[in-house]
Amino acid sequence: MATRKIVHIDEEKCDGCGQCIPSCEEGAIQLIDGKARLVKDIYCDGLGACLGTCPQGAITIDEREADSFDIHAAHQHVERLKHAEAKPRPAPAGGCPGSLARSLQPQAAAPAAEPSASTPSTLQNWPLQLHLVPPSAPYFQGGDLLFAADCVGFALPDFHSALLRGKQLIIACPKLDDTHAYLDKLVAIFQNNAVHSVEIARMEVPCCLGLQRLIETAIDKAGVDVPVAVTVVGIDGSVVAHTE
Repeated sequence: MATRKIVHIDEEKCDGCGQCIPSCEEGAIQLIDGKARLVKDIYCDGLGACLGTCPQGAITIDEREADSFDIHAAHQHVERLKHAEAKPRPAPAGGCPGSLARSLQPQAAAPAAEPSASTPSTLQNWPLQLHLVPPSAPYFQGGDLLFAADCVGFALPDFHSALLRGKQLIIACPKLDDTHAYLDKLVAIFQNNAVHSVEIARMEVPCCLGLQRLIETAIDKAGVDVPVAVTVVGIDGSVVAHTE
């Protein structure tokens, strides 16, 4: 074991935003228990591609005794991550009906609804979780996609009318989900479908910025030109920012 340069992550500074994960091609950094962690020394090349992606300055390059970088082991690790993302979860014979991609027909709002009447859903697709949606889902083709952080739909009181109407919804949590595995799926979605537009709805908390960075990185890697709007929702349910 020799002394070499290797990534160090300060857990006290790390807020779990996950922005560093897509920038590590070797998959050396993963979110574990809400913090970015170096999985194994042999997966880290020490070049520091992840340094500039941390808004908290939690990532540095140290020199210490560490096992040598093993490019073959790193590639195998990345393939395992991809396989874990693609591998279906156990389901009843014939597959899980709840994971079937299908389009929905939202009910039209009544022109003169009573104040106590419930607001009809504007949801147009299923499933919603980025972990479950197939990149070839028919509703992606030419679609207006809304990528929403998990908490947005609960925080924003008029989520359906203000953001969702007329869009296909995909939800994810940049802090708790395996965003490294998501990157390849997002690239495939943008490369294989003539996506018309993208809106990103995220919370104002720092960790939620990771969702925006992940989607922007995927669009860049896909090499496509898609208009992107960003809506930032406050924890009080207000819209604190909107950019196009």
